[in-house]
Amino acid sequence: MASMPADEKILGAMEDGSGSGGGGKKVSRWPGYVHFIFLLTVVMCALVYAPRFLAPSLTSVADVDFFKPRPSSLGRVEGGQGQSVHSGGGNAVDEEALVLDNQVGSPCASMPSHGICCDRSDFNTDVCFMAGDVRTDAASLSFLLFPPSRAEPNATVVVKEELIRPYTRKWERHLMERIHEVRLRAATPEDAASERHRCDVVHDAPALVMTAGGYTGNMFHAFNDAFLPAWLTVQHLRRRVVLVVLAYNPWWAGTFRELVSGLSDHHVIDILHDKRTHCFPGAIVGTRFHGILAVHPERTKDNRTLADFHNFLADSYKDDDAVKPPERGMATNTSPRRPRLGIVSRKGTRVIENEAAVAQLASSVGFDVSILETANGAPMSSEYAAISALDVLLGVHGADLTKLLFLRPGRAALLQVAPLGVPPIARGCYAAACGMMEVHYEQYDVVANESSLRRRYAADDVVLTDPEKAKQKGGWEITARVYLGGQNVSLDLDRFGDTLRKLHSRAMRLPVAP
Repeated sequence: MASMPADEKILGAMEDGSGSGGGGKKVSRWPGYVHFIFLLTVVMCALVYAPRFLAPSLTSVADVDFFKPRPSSLGRVEGGQGQSVHSGGGNAVDEEALVLDNQVGSPCASMPSHGICCDRSDFNTDVCFMAGDVRTDAASLSFLLFPPSRAEPNATVVVKEELIRPYTRKWERHLMERIHEVRLRAATPEDAASERHRCDVVHDAPALVMTAGGYTGNMFHAFNDAFLPAWLTVQHLRRRVVLVVLAYNPWWAGTFRELVSGLSDHHVIDILHDKRTHCFPGAIVGTRFHGILAVHPERTKDNRTLADFHNFLADSYKDDDAVKPPERGMATNTSPRRPRLGIVSRKGTRVIENEAAVAQLASSVGFDVSILETANGAPMSSEYAAISALDVLLGVHGADLTKLLFLRPGRAALLQVAPLGVPPIARGCYAAACGMMEVHYEQYDVVANESSLRRRYAADDVVLTDPEKAKQKGGWEITARVYLGGQNVSLDLDRFGDTLRKLHSRAMRLPVAP
């Protein structure tokens, strides 16, 4: 009835106008006309707003614009031409199926508009999709698929119950046992009749169920196991997705807040502590995985690349006030251009013991050198700003080199120092990613006289003379304890200088960056 005061005001003004200016006689037809308009307005309001009072199951009706179709955040129109439906107090969804699975060749890529489908064909990860009226049951950590309200009277949902642990290392059993297991099933008639499953919160975007657990406290695994797979899985939805996070914790939320916002326009749901019933028009449980820091364009319907993921990172961090890339000095005849080189300064193990001398050497070669401290509490946006401005990122093998993803594709270079016994591991972690990013990759393999292990082992010990043989005999234990966790490096400046000069020459051949 919000239109009534305005209507009465207009009619009142018209009456005042007709009786003013000379004390003329009032026209007797106005009162009847006003009564007619008043009754018509009451009837129209009743017809429009009656569903709000007569249909209590429409829990999200307060968000509906009754007068025109509302474009949803999924890029479709809800409520137009009879397409919007409710399912027993659930969310309004179009009959047109959501495109949940963007993977080429997936058994779930062409799933129907109502159902559950799981792709368990990948060695690293399982992914399940739920299309239709999906609701959470926090008590059992379940997602229930309710039948569509327009289903045939005798129709049944043919689907078995699915269990899934949404993490990308399913081959690592001892770790996967610590990942929360999520249950997916079709709702029973008892579920449909229960008040417990009525929607407390209605979402107009599908859910992505992922975990902040596993190894994601480590920088490499945070990107490799979580954020890159999550982006692969939902980037085609263009932030129109709700992140439902297992093992949610403040450190994860604070450290990666820009990436969380970059993936989704919606608030994160801490599913282990939020006991409300959330309702979605679909759900994706688990994430896709293409390999170590890998994106294979032929496996996505929109041919995405790792460079596209870099662009996602750039977009996520560019709006933060902390992102202020340093200004580049203008090259002049008296001040030649000096490419930028950043040295990742590690603490604990795999430290460059002669780091100051290496920095001085790089400066003498012609680089502007900066020391990049690790674990210094700086926001990720600041680290992105510093690294994206570099021509060369230099560091000993470790998780911090995952930040190669911040380097500019087609221009920058990564120089990875591989300690003794580590070269195959180092190359396996980052060389292919650099190729996909169009970032130049250079690896400097440390020899025995550059390793601190020479102070612990005899010169003829197999640990120094034949690391591969030592690893074959000692297995992963010697790799982790000795080669990764037990050595620092002191680089041969003459030998390392050749590598620096090579990279400086390459940088100088490139056009000046804007």
